[in-house]
Formats: sequence, C-alpha cells, structure tokens
Amino acid sequence: MDKKLLKKYIISWSIFGVVFIIATLLILFYLDLANGPLYLLILALIFLAGLIGARIFLFKKKFWIRNSPWGVLLTALLVIGLLAHPSVERKSAVFYDNPAPTEVLTLKNGQVRGVYNADKSVEVYAGIPYAEAPVGEYRWKEPRPVNNWEGIKDCSYFSPRSMQADSSPIINSLVDMYAMKGWHPNYNMVPLEPTSEDSLYLNIWRPANMTGSLPIVVYIHGGSLTTGSGSYEKYNGETFAKNGVIMITINYRLGIFGYFAHPSLKEESPNKTTGNYGLLDQIEALRWINANASYFGGDSSNITIAGESAGSSSVSALCTSPLASGLFKYAIGESSSLVVNKKPPHTFRKLEDAYKVADETFKEFNVSSISGLRNIKAEDLVKTKFTNDGMTLDGYALTKMPYEVYQENASNEVALLNGYNILEADAFVVPQFLFSPTNKNNIKDRLESVFGEKTTLELMDLYKERIEKDAFSVFNEIFSIYWFIYPHHSWSNMEFNNSKPVYRYQFTKENGYYGTYHSGELEYAYGNLNKSSHQFAYNEEDYALSEKMVKYWTNFAKTGNPNGEGLPTWEEYNPSNENVMELGKNVGTIKDKYLATYKIIESYLDTLE
Repeated sequence: MDKKLLKKYIISWSIFGVVFIIATLLILFYLDLANGPLYLLILALIFLAGLIGARIFLFKKKFWIRNSPWGVLLTALLVIGLLAHPSVERKSAVFYDNPAPTEVLTLKNGQVRGVYNADKSVEVYAGIPYAEAPVGEYRWKEPRPVNNWEGIKDCSYFSPRSMQADSSPIINSLVDMYAMKGWHPNYNMVPLEPTSEDSLYLNIWRPANMTGSLPIVVYIHGGSLTTGSGSYEKYNGETFAKNGVIMITINYRLGIFGYFAHPSLKEESPNKTTGNYGLLDQIEALRWINANASYFGGDSSNITIAGESAGSSSVSALCTSPLASGLFKYAIGESSSLVVNKKPPHTFRKLEDAYKVADETFKEFNVSSISGLRNIKAEDLVKTKFTNDGMTLDGYALTKMPYEVYQENASNEVALLNGYNILEADAFVVPQFLFSPTNKNNIKDRLESVFGEKTTLELMDLYKERIEKDAFSVFNEIFSIYWFIYPHHSWSNMEFNNSKPVYRYQFTKENGYYGTYHSGELEYAYGNLNKSSHQFAYNEEDYALSEKMVKYWTNFAKTGNPNGEGLPTWEEYNPSNENVMELGKNVGTIKDKYLATYKIIESYLDTLE
C-alpha cells in the first residue's frame, strides 16, 4: 500500500473511530433516558458493527458508495429512537416469576386468590374492586358500592392505574440525574402500567398463616392528585405485613376525572356535591375496608390512614370530612397538609376557581354540556391542558375549611404522626429555574411574585446574611417551608391544642438519590430500600434508619404511639419545647430551626382572603 493511500486510510479510520465512539455513547445515553427495551440497544450496536464492516468492504469504492452506510445507519437510528419507549404491561403483585398462589380468601363480595411473596411469609391480594367502575354516565358521580362477583377472582396482578397523563421518560430520567448528581445507567426497562377509568381497586398485604385480627394501615398515594398508583414499590406493603400490620394501598380517581367541578354536576348529585370525586373514592375504600376487615383478618377498630404529598393532603382532608368519621383511628401525614389558616398552599382550590376551569374545558373540547364531555373518550379527555389538582369545599365531603374543623376540636383521628423532609421544594423549584438559577440579584423579584412586597422584605431581612452567601438555597428553603414544612407545623399545633397526641418528624438523611427531597423518606418508612431501582444510593446506615422508621410507623399503627423497645425515644410534640424528631444520621429530638420563618408565613396567610 503506497504512503498516500495509507495516510488516507489512517485519517479515514481515525475519524470513523471517533464518530463511532461518540455515536455509541449517544445511543447508550438516549436509550437509557428513554427507558427503551434492551433489544433496541442490541439492535443499535449491531447496526454500528455493520457500519464498520460495510466501510471496510466499500473502502475503495466511490465517495457516495463508501459513505452510503452512514445514511442507512442514520435511518436505522431514527427508527430505533421512535421505538425507544417503555412497553405497557400489567404489573405482577410480587417480584419473582411463577409465584405460588394462596388459598382462596372469601370476602364480603366474593372470593379472591392472591400470591405469596418469595419466602411465603406474606400473602398479597392485588386488584380487589372496592367500588363499581365510574364510567359512562357514572363519570363525575359519587362512587357506587361494588357488586358481588361470581367465581374466584385472580388477584395476582395490580389493576390499571387511574387515568393520568404520563410524563416523558426522558424528562423523568433527566430529573433523576439531577437528583443523583450523576448518571447511573440502567438498561432494565421498566414497563408502564396500563391506565383505565375502571381503576377503583385496592391491594392487601397480610402475614401468611395469621391468626386473630391485626391493625390496618391504609396508604393513599401522592402525585399532585393527578398521577400515581397504589402499586408503586416505594410503599409496597410486604415489610409492614412482616411487622404484624396489614397494609392496604388504593387507587382513586385523578385529575379531570377525580377533581373536576361544575354547577350542573352539583345539581344532578343527590348529595349536591361536585369536585371531590377522588376524595369520595378514598372514603368509599375506607367503607369497604371496614366492612371486609373481619374477612381478611383486620381489626376495623384499629385503622390508620397514611399518605405522602397529595396523599397526605388527602389524609388531612379525611381527618376533617364528616363522611370519614368513625372509619379510621390514627393518621400519618408525610410532606403535605391542608390544615393551614385561610388558604392551603396546594392541592386545594376555591369552588368558583374550579368552575372557571370547567368552563374553559368545555371550550377546549367544543362541548356545551356535561353529557357532551361524558361522550369524550377518556384517552382524549386526559390530555386536557387544564389542571384539576385541588380539592374544594363541596358542602358534602368537605363542609368547612380543614383548619376550622380543628379549631372546633372536631377532627376524626385520635392521634397524629406527621412530618417533612428538609429539601422538599428543590425538586419543584430547581427545574422551574433550571436555566436561570436564583441568585442574590433576582431573589427579591421572585419572592415578590408570590408573597408581595411586605412579606418579601421581611424574608429578605431574616435571611440577609445567607442570601449574600447562597441565595439559591435560601430561595429553595423558603418554599420548602411555605409549601410543606409550615403546614405540618400548623397541623401539629392544632392537634396539640386539641389535647391529642402528636408526633412530628424532620427527615434529614442524605443519600445518593432523592434523600431529603420530596418523597425521599418513603422507601425508608415503608421498608422498601431493597426494592428500589436505585439501590446504589443506600448503605448500611440507610438500612439501619429504615428499620427504625418501620418500627416507629408500625408501632404507631398498633397503639397510636411510635415508641417501642430498642428505639430512641420519640417525644410527643409540644410547642413550648420547640421539639421535632430528627430522622437521619442522628435519630433523636432536636429544636425546630424554622420558627422565625413560620411567623412571617403566618402573617402572610392572615392577609389572604
């Protein structure tokens, strides 16, 4: 081979080598972000390998011939990119193949058969209906009690999720990368669960071979009242069942199906209600659980409702709903509460505001009546550009503002465990200002857009030294307090004023994933670190903390007191002590460090209508 040809050969393959490496990395990265199936990754690599062979074979051909494989590759990669999305599959109730079936369990409405967990210590019954499907003419109506069924219902798979618009897996992956401060590739595709309007089902985890009756925890999932499911691993009930507590998770109507409100719906309702269909579903689930508890070994006199984020907002609503009176005993609220003077910061709205959204929705779908909107397919309706993510004072499920119920000492629970994570707002605030981070020059304008001038000046004065050093974290902290932390301070104080036991926590455990962000405590509290797809984030310290939190949570469900043998003492909350239970590297009582900010937030809330 002459020198010119050799030089041309070396340059050509050097360029190709660089392009090949870059292309491979980009494909790997994209397919991981898109959560696409593994076979597409293999297919992409085969095309790249084929390109190498084609280039070698065509090296001496004309320019357009020897470079034609690039066009083939580009076309192939575009097709692969379009196919790179998760499949939609039903989700098994357990985490191993060919699970062993349980014996038949007879409930009030019929018979069910579930499956055992891997070591056969827990029975799982997934997808049990607790209400009739709210479809057709029953869309936007109160839930109807479930009818009896014939035969043995297979409960080895979770039911479909309630109708919801899934966010892009690429966006989800990028948010994960922000949370993890790095890229941890995972090519095990996680399929999406199907969605359906027919979604009013619940899931039960109970100890195998149990005798007698056990306390029950009913968990209400979060997701801004617009997304989520009772099937997620974060609050899988296996660990609670192993600790002597029956765990139940539920699905309820979400978004436009669960919280849409309109005057004509109120008129057609025998109870003159509209806007709280998801909350009414939760109440119907509690009714079913009370009626069926003796059938599955639960103690109907010892039921705890629990939830996180919008699920915790729902818990606080259930604590104040006259319809939920007598349906549960204890309450656990994590990272949200409606028990705030004047106006809760989220998951709640005025009825007239909900009506305005309804009018705009009619225009969006070019209909003039509720019957017209009921004729819209659920798959189309869920794509609405208008958000329905707030409960309302409907006069039926909620007859008074939650704080007013507490002021009258009329809430439904007899003891409360509640708390928050210290970086709650980061996952919401940071993406919003991703390309324009908050700094000392723009923080004032951004605070004023929410709080107005007076409150902003008070906050700026309180945080003036920290703003000079790190305005970014100050801004995030203020919104963590306003949206999440202060509502728990308010809820705890109102519970204390009513002479009811209240246990308040602050979650501070950092790790390699969400840590102290919103929802970061869930895997710890419900004992599911080992089921997380981000197990790299957890070490022995995390598992030790989780073991303590599971004991606290299950002890509370059993007795209304989280304390027990071998655990650091969790003191009852008392405003005069300014105490809060830290759950992190340290587990023990600390002083609340946000008191000065609470006072400013309280003054701001007093100015609201």
